[in-house]
Amino acid sequence: MDLNADFNTDFSPSSRFAASGFSTLSGLGYDAFFSSSLEEGLTPGRVVRADRGGCTVLSLEGSRQEAYRLPRGQRPCVGDWVGVGSDGVRQVLPRRTAIVRGAAAPGVSSGQVLAANVDIVYIAEPAVPEIDLGRIERLLALAWESGARPVVLITKADLAGTVLAESELDLVARAAPGADVVAVSTVAGTGLDGLRPGPGETAVVLGRSGAGKSTLVNALAGREAMATGEVRAADGRGRHTTVHRELLLLPGGGLVIDTPGLRSIALHADGAGVARTFADVADLADACRFTDCAHESEPGCAVLAAVADGALPERRLASWRKLQREAEWAASRTDARLRAERERQWKIIQRSVRGHSRP
Repeated sequence: MDLNADFNTDFSPSSRFAASGFSTLSGLGYDAFFSSSLEEGLTPGRVVRADRGGCTVLSLEGSRQEAYRLPRGQRPCVGDWVGVGSDGVRQVLPRRTAIVRGAAAPGVSSGQVLAANVDIVYIAEPAVPEIDLGRIERLLALAWESGARPVVLITKADLAGTVLAESELDLVARAAPGADVVAVSTVAGTGLDGLRPGPGETAVVLGRSGAGKSTLVNALAGREAMATGEVRAADGRGRHTTVHRELLLLPGGGLVIDTPGLRSIALHADGAGVARTFADVADLADACRFTDCAHESEPGCAVLAAVADGALPERRLASWRKLQREAEWAASRTDARLRAERERQWKIIQRSVRGHSRP
């Protein structure tokens, strides 16, 4: 099979990295975690953009396009560290963190890796037409599951009036225990201080179309690095101005990955991210009379008591139940896939044994 058959040569200009100023791979996030796995004879590089037949890889030699020399299911995504040979990408190094969402296709149990080796996940949620707490919770579960640190950014704060009401930010903070919450306005230049990742750190921006992700990336980069679009006045939504994921170098040595708007955010892993997102519900559950309390109608349920007295919003309990069910379903699909793979491997071994035992 010709691995170059669908190689897309329409890549972003490599000139954007020409004056980046980095002189060591550690400036791109490379360390012993990755170097210990690099195969002999290969050169390390970081994927800044991945297309169907090839990717753009950044190394000390500069930014260049490389073909894949890997099976389709083992190809890298943006943020991956790879081993490059004379004929293209030969190895994807182990990931320290990964943003993985459940596959949209029915019957597919493997997830889609949106970005790899990120340290910070910026969850961009626009202040207008209204803040969607359920979407924030869903993206938080994805972020906590990855192993990266989430930060919730309420974007377009200037469109919500003079200043976002403190009560609105308080509601967001209650929906995001353990995560920083920042109101951001790129127009007014507020909320941006301290957001730029430090040298060697990588951030990724997640959110729906029209959330202001590319505008935020441009503000962090100090230039028009990504195209931006207008927001429809009727519903506050925007068009997909970013159509691919791309890693950019920032002033000061940090890196950021811009992503297209997420239409669907299916969970993929075993629910650890959900548990972290709803740590307040878990704390309440510890005080329930029964250890196996389902928080439905059981006597002595501390969770239902908190809903009754207003300490826990009923909306948040409903959101927890929904994401918990999704996480359990995702885990069951993964378990089924692993069982099927083990059975397949066992059948291969049995056929091999039978073949060798024949006279």
